Formats: sequence, C-alpha cells, structure tokens
Amino acid sequence: MPRSKTIELGHGSGGVLTRELIRDVFLKTFDNPALAPLMDSALVEAAGGELAFTTDAYVVKPLVFPGGDIGKLAVCGTVNDLAVVGARPLALSCAMIVREGIEIELVEQMTRSMQAAAADAGVPIVAGDTKVVERTSCDGLFVTTAGLGAVDAANRPGGAIRDGDAVIVSGTIGEHGTAVLVAREGLKVTSPVVSDCAALNGLVETLRPFFGRIRIMRDPTRGGLATALNEFVEQSDVGLVLREAAIPVSDGVGAICELLGLDPLYLANEGKLVLVCDAGVVGEVLGALRSHPLGARAAVIGAATSKYPAKVCLETAVGGLRLVDMLVTDQLPRIC
Repeated sequence: MPRSKTIELGHGSGGVLTRELIRDVFLKTFDNPALAPLMDSALVEAAGGELAFTTDAYVVKPLVFPGGDIGKLAVCGTVNDLAVVGARPLALSCAMIVREGIEIELVEQMTRSMQAAAADAGVPIVAGDTKVVERTSCDGLFVTTAGLGAVDAANRPGGAIRDGDAVIVSGTIGEHGTAVLVAREGLKVTSPVVSDCAALNGLVETLRPFFGRIRIMRDPTRGGLATALNEFVEQSDVGLVLREAAIPVSDGVGAICELLGLDPLYLANEGKLVLVCDAGVVGEVLGALRSHPLGARAAVIGAATSKYPAKVCLETAVGGLRLVDMLVTDQLPRIC
C-alpha cells in the first residue's frame, strides 16, 4: 500500500496506518534505544534502577459512555500501559485541553472521575496542565495523561515467542468499542453493553511470580485483539493460531457485531489483558488470572506455531483457517 500523503482517520486506528505514521515520521525522527522497541511504556535507566514511562492522549466521543467516561479512561489507559510491561505504577500527570463554553460542572465531573479511578488503582495524580481553546478548535474536552512506574529489571516479562507457547486473554473482548458505538449512535439494544474500562495493575500483580515465563503482555486497545497479536509476531520466526470457539465474546457484543457487520477481534478493549506464555505454566497463569475479578473469564485462545511465521491465523467455528491481518482502516474512530 502506498504511503499516505495526508493524515486520515485511519492513522488513529492503531493498525497499519498508525504503524506507518509511527515508523516513517515519529520513530525516524525521535529514534533512540528506549523508543525503538515501541512498547506500551518505555524502559529507561535511572539512578537506583529502571523506570517505565508512558504518555497517552484521549479524544473519545461521547465524553461519557456506559461503564465510563474520558476521565476514567485516561487514568486506566495509562496505568495499564505501565502494568503490561511489568511496572508498578507510581504517579500520573493530567493535561486537559478544554473548549471555551463547556460547562465547568462537566470538567469537575471528569476530574472527580479521574480521582476515583486513580484512587482505585492506588496511583496519585501529581502534576497537570490546562489549556483553553476557541469553540472551533476542539469539540469538547481532550485529556492527556503520562505515567511513571517502577520496574524490577530482574523480574519482568520479555523474550522471544516460541513454538508451542500459549495465547491467553483475560476475558470477553470488544466491550469498550461496542459501548462507545452504542452511546454515540443512540442504538437501542436488548443486551446492554458496558465498557470494560478498568485499571489492570492489580490483575497484573497476580502474574508477577510467572513473569520469567511470560513472553509479552499487552492491553489490546485501538485495533483490538487482532492488531495486538499481529504486533506480537511482527518480524518473528513464529506465528499464532487462534481458535474462534475459544475467544470469549459477550452476547451483547456478538449481537451488535453480527447486526452491523463488525469483527470483535478488531474492537477496542480498555480493561483486558492478552499475553503469550510458556505452555508449561498455562494452568498457573490461568489460575492467577481467574483469582482476580477482572480475570474471572480468562481463557486460552490459541498457540504459537512455526508453521506460519509472522502471521496470525484463526481456526473458524466451521473448521476453516483464515488470516487475521492488522487493522487497516478504522472500524470506529474516536473510541479512546
């Protein structure tokens, strides 16, 4: 596909166009050893040890949706980016871009939501900034959060995925993207869908004893589970084969996807974890995840194989095998 000459909505999808923009613009310009791995958080050396550092901007529309709002989303998203690299989150910052004319009560509501989410995660918001722009410059409220976490360099996930490794997801997929879609379009549904927006640092703590045998973890947000798994095996000697029947999808998400022709594999999640681990610890990892409320529906959904290098494939419910590629265009923009 030829390189785009202008920014499109697809550049914010987390998929192929996002990777193109990061590789050809940002990584080329900012290239350094901490940025090059393109993990959810950068690992940087500091006096006395290693730190994880991350930042993210949130432009979700609508600002409030079933199960959350932009404030909760910003806190949980940044905490999760720290947690999935094995860091213990220490502190967050918050910057808001606010459109003139917006009600102060709404801004207060979002800050209260951020504080509640931060308190639940046990991570304080310690710095911030505010900018106000003209009515035509943004459509409400944008939030940027950054986070700092402590890393035990001797015990953190990491390593090449190997043939036979297991793929595990912590629960049902696609709920955040579906909940935002329902709220945005005012859809009337018989099975309500609520965003899974949640901080995952408590769930990740249950996995700490197995970090040495966990190859990689990710919270599959933009681009969904499919895009995260493609990133796992990009330029790898192995691929992943998923079992469609094993991937947990709620009735509400399944019904909406069937009605609108969406694929839950590409819908955003904001409170789910996907990981690849040594097959020898699958039982222990599943048990640890299921011991926590956010991992109660954890499931093994596939395995690594040298048969399909750098590919993600899906064994369908009817017995076929199809390629699961990285997202190209955005199924639903402005979901985080």
